[in-house]
Amino acid sequence: MYTSDREYSLSQMTWELKGFWPWVPVKGTSMEIGNELLGVTEWMPATVPGGVHYDLYRAGWIENPYQDMNSLQCEWVENRWWVYRTCFEWKDIYPQTDTVATELICQGLDYEALIYWNGQYLGEHIGMYEPAVFDITEQLQQSECVELLIVLKHPPDEMGQIGKTSATFTQKSRFNYKWDFSTRLINIGIWDDIVLKSYQHCSLQDIQVKTDLNEQHQGVIQIGGEIQPHGKSKGKKSTLVQVAIFDPAGNAVVQLEQSFIKNESTFTMQSLIDSPQLWYPNGYGDQPLYKVKITLLQHNTICDVYTCRVGIRQLEYVSNEGSPTDALPYTVKINGRKIYIRGANITPLDHLYGNVTAHRYEWLIHLAKEANMNMLRIWGGGIIEKSILYELCDMHGIMIWQEFIQSSSGIDNTPSQRPEFLDLLQRNAISALKRRRNHTSLTIWSGGNELMSAPNIPSTYDDHNLALLQQLVQQYDPQRMFLPTSASGPVQYITHEKGVSHDVHGHWKYEGNPQHYVLYGEADHLFHSEFGVDGLSHVRSLHKFLSQSYRQPTSMEDSLVWRHHGEWWDTYSRDIELFGSLDTLESFVDCSQWIQAEGLRFILDSNRSRQFNNSGSLVWQLNEPWPNVTCTNLIDYYNEAKMAYYWVKEAYAPFRASIDYRSLHYVIGETVEFPLRVVSNHASREFTINMQLLDSKGQMLQHHSIVGTTNIDHVITPTIFCCEIPQTADQLFYIRLQSVCGDQSIADNMYPFSTRQQSIYAPTLDQANVDLAVEAHHDWTHSSLSGYHHTSFWKREYTVTNQGNTVALHIYPYESTDRFWMTASEGYFTLFPGESKQIVVTCCDQAAELFPADRSILYTAKDDKNEQTSQPEIAFASFQQHAIRSDIERSLNM
Repeated sequence: MYTSDREYSLSQMTWELKGFWPWVPVKGTSMEIGNELLGVTEWMPATVPGGVHYDLYRAGWIENPYQDMNSLQCEWVENRWWVYRTCFEWKDIYPQTDTVATELICQGLDYEALIYWNGQYLGEHIGMYEPAVFDITEQLQQSECVELLIVLKHPPDEMGQIGKTSATFTQKSRFNYKWDFSTRLINIGIWDDIVLKSYQHCSLQDIQVKTDLNEQHQGVIQIGGEIQPHGKSKGKKSTLVQVAIFDPAGNAVVQLEQSFIKNESTFTMQSLIDSPQLWYPNGYGDQPLYKVKITLLQHNTICDVYTCRVGIRQLEYVSNEGSPTDALPYTVKINGRKIYIRGANITPLDHLYGNVTAHRYEWLIHLAKEANMNMLRIWGGGIIEKSILYELCDMHGIMIWQEFIQSSSGIDNTPSQRPEFLDLLQRNAISALKRRRNHTSLTIWSGGNELMSAPNIPSTYDDHNLALLQQLVQQYDPQRMFLPTSASGPVQYITHEKGVSHDVHGHWKYEGNPQHYVLYGEADHLFHSEFGVDGLSHVRSLHKFLSQSYRQPTSMEDSLVWRHHGEWWDTYSRDIELFGSLDTLESFVDCSQWIQAEGLRFILDSNRSRQFNNSGSLVWQLNEPWPNVTCTNLIDYYNEAKMAYYWVKEAYAPFRASIDYRSLHYVIGETVEFPLRVVSNHASREFTINMQLLDSKGQMLQHHSIVGTTNIDHVITPTIFCCEIPQTADQLFYIRLQSVCGDQSIADNMYPFSTRQQSIYAPTLDQANVDLAVEAHHDWTHSSLSGYHHTSFWKREYTVTNQGNTVALHIYPYESTDRFWMTASEGYFTLFPGESKQIVVTCCDQAAELFPADRSILYTAKDDKNEQTSQPEIAFASFQQHAIRSDIERSLNM
């Protein structure tokens, strides 16, 4: 967001890394015999930004920490000190002759660092999120040849998921210390950029850009900041601040300026824009961004330039419909319109978050946008993300819920009151507020994750820790709402009890049949900011980090390796109960992913059926930072979209028709009522819904059509589909909703039910006569899409036809070369005999894996993507084709 021709990134330099025992880099030589202390490794090539583990793997010091239980063999890394070194001639890279001051700015030191410039100690820095800034003006005058050393002490002994929040003393990302979706692999390194920045006699500091709408519907852009003097200033100097604002097409629409007679001052300017192009969240409108350019001049010489892109929008928070008087305002309004929150929580993209490329960030936001999401919660046990994530969310309409770095710990969850922690929290919070507040996508601040003053009682603004953060948000970013914690109560977890749930968390498991449907179908919470259902990763992903001997169905109780990759999320007994015997890894994966998708779909439809009494849902979780056998994520570590991803995408669609039910199995001959629910982003659009009752051969057993009109703010229930439960050959029956809204055909919503009382879905595992025909249309198109600067996309359309004589369940495409990431317009859809569906597939080149089997790849790669010359290869498979898919996996030598 900030740009300047007076900044130079030192990431472009050649860096080296070396490991030492603690304190050895400071001492250097033995006190007793005077010899140089050589360290525990030799110097090795290093990546900046990056992380120590990645460089150790490249140099052969550790094995792939994501494979099997190898991470246990890497825990020695966190007990050493690590030294980064680079050498350069500074005038060769930084030739400005009008500089009066220069700073070294380390934007992401993880975690505690000592910094040396040509052997001179500049200082110590503690904390990941507040930049370490050093004035090196005098040092540059002493020598043109520079040796920069950054000594990283071993990480602090912080707590993982289980511990005492009240004893927290750092602002280090805690998921690294072991969480339910990660292992203990504590990142250490330079995780964000290091720059040299030069100044003339003054510079711009603490810029804040606010946008709003006034009563005349004019766009309001308010700009404030400070002018900071540098060097020795003599007498009065004429200083001028110029502001230019450009519309999304690049046309200048505003020119402002303000003069100063003294060097140091604050300034505020405001501009009104007639007929502004308004910014809306994804699914509610476009995301036009205006460019704001601030130029600081002294005697007609440009001293500094700040540019950013902002959306014009009015941001409000209102109470939910029927909300208790003591509830917080959980409904977000943008430009006067209520926005129903459809989103997910995200974890850091990788254990080694310093090594995450722009390409990976772009694919994550592409996945979120394609899944009809409009908000991401950046969870308090992770990190305050790099600027690229917020920029992408600005461009694509993904609102951000940003938590400060605090989280629950199980033993106690009380926010830390330790004076040294509060001081560190305050400094890091101020830095985050100043650096992220100009992003239009930023919508909510939160004090942290699951902070509680007592069991099941979320902490409030009365807590001293959270009161401090509330005051900081009010001071530095008063436009945004600050929530004390997530969930914000008054009870922490979802419950059957009525009238006590405002913002709640939970649960994270499928609650069983029919318990799952009773709990979520009858809940009355106002907001659901975290919940999930677990499911296995894709087979291809499992093959990448599990050795051959661990690739068979098992439970966490019986396999230490599986337990190491997701102990909490064992679905084996759950899936056996619903499907019976699971003989192959492929069938286990399919069944586990099905129940994850089914469980999430019902929760989302139930929450959305109460719009805007319920203001939204944030699924736990979109991604994961390391490869789990099973987890609550929608996309596994290797960016394979699970079945749940596609069913969540459909549940979040702008138009959605669903049925309400309380069980997956029924008794033959009983009459059951299935209420129909219709919700839409759009007002007064006519829709038609065909409700069908079918058997596995596609025979229509019952049919009913209804025509209605959408309501923009409320769900409508136009009818009840009343069915007599049929007797079928395989004891399965299906209810399908086929919808048309306006002139747009909507993805079918299909519900498989059973009349069995045990192993209700066992008949689906029979090797059915499924015969899919796939026809590709046209050639691949390859192009860049707006808003993505590091990623280009491949697109192609396919027609899939069920040529067999029975239903083809959960058909999905996959990219068979494993060199491309892939999404599709629909996935895990069902076709009855003779039916066809057109699917658009979108692919992009994969980013290089952090830990490929061939280490030499890491040294020959030219950028963050594999060299790709071929095109994607797409195939389709259905749930019943386990044997075929086993052959596919073997053909890939997995």
